[in-house]
Order: sequence, then C-alpha cells, then structure tokens
Amino acid sequence: MPERYSLDIGSLDTRLNWLRAGVLGANDGIISIAGLVIGVAGATADSSDIVMAGLAGLVAGALSMAGGEYVSVSTQRDTEATLVERERLSLSDPRAAEDGLTASLRAKGLSPETARAAARELSARDPLRAHTEAELGLDPTRLTSPWQAALASFIAFACGALLPLLTITLLPARTRIAGCALAVVAALAITGHTGARLGGAPRLPAMWRTVGVGAATMVATYLVGKGFGVVVG
Repeated sequence: MPERYSLDIGSLDTRLNWLRAGVLGANDGIISIAGLVIGVAGATADSSDIVMAGLAGLVAGALSMAGGEYVSVSTQRDTEATLVERERLSLSDPRAAEDGLTASLRAKGLSPETARAAARELSARDPLRAHTEAELGLDPTRLTSPWQAALASFIAFACGALLPLLTITLLPARTRIAGCALAVVAALAITGHTGARLGGAPRLPAMWRTVGVGAATMVATYLVGKGFGVVVG
C-alpha cells in the first residue's frame, strides 16, 4: 500500500498526554504530602509522628489517584469499545462503509479521487482499523488501558510524595520545615515548567500558579497544625 495512504492515530500525542498526566500526578503528590507533613510538623516535633502521617498520606493518596484513574479510564474504554463495535457492524454494508470512509478522508483535505482510492486500499487491508482510525481516531487493537492508567497515576503520585516526605524526615528538626518548603517550591517550579512545556503553554504563568498553590497549601496546613499543637499542648 502506498505510504501516503497509511493512517496513524498519533502515538506522539499519546505519549505527550501520558507525560502530562505523569507530571500532574507527581505535582499532586508533592503538594498533598508537603501540606500534610508540614501541618503535622507544625503541631509536633516528634519525627515518628511526621513520618507515619506522611507514609499514610502517600499510600492513601496514591491508591486514591490510582482508583480514580482506573474508574475514569474504564468508562472511557467501555465507550471506545462500544464505538468500535458499532463501526464493526457498519461494515456489513461494504459500499456504504467505503462511502463513509471516503467522506471522512475528504474532510481531512484529500481530493475526491484520492479519497476514494485511499478508502479502497485501506479497506482492502484492514477495514475495521481504517474506519475507526479515520472516523473515530481510535485504533481497535490499542484501546485505552485502565490498568496502565492506574499504575501510572500510582507511581507518579508516590514519586512526587517522596520528595517532601524524605526532605522533612532527613533534615535536622530546626531546619526541616523551611528546608522542606524550599525543596517543594523548587520541585513545583520544575513540574510547572515541564507541564507547560509539554502542553505548549506559557511557562512562567504555569510555574507561578503551581508554586502559588503549593505555597498556599503549606502555609495553611502549617498554621492549622501550629494552632492545633498550641491548643493540645
């Protein structure tokens, strides 16, 4: 089949979407656990309490992210499978199916003659894949995997969460809150820059937004923890 007639869903876009999701998951882990451990550190100087709270938050947050992603992507996969099955049934009328594929290719900018020739050649090799890719933007052999999405979310969140947890655990008591906050701000600036770059958006506003949310979270949880510690103490 001539190369000019080959169809591709766009694996680069898919990889970029996964990367953006990974960056956002790591960002969530950083902010969530930073807020948690700094809040606990504001209430108590006991390192074991801080570590236990951080570990519990890491596990709970990662599992929550994974579970939510699994449910969401499972729904998406069910929808994709339904659309593919409808397309499979529509192939029972080859002439109408070829006309539909021709119309889709014409909408992409091909001339009527080229679109008709391409539709015939594509349908001759793998009609279901040709139709689903051209008309739905789906590859019937590579539907979205909820397990992959769940695992990716779990790992991304956990990796992000490890930064504030390790920082506040390893630093001396007198500097751990400030040191953790500085490390988190630096990490959020990086994730904000990376996410904006992958999405083709302005970097500086994205960095300020990400850092601002993280800083506000840490300040709020620290004040809550400090107030709780004073009341209990």
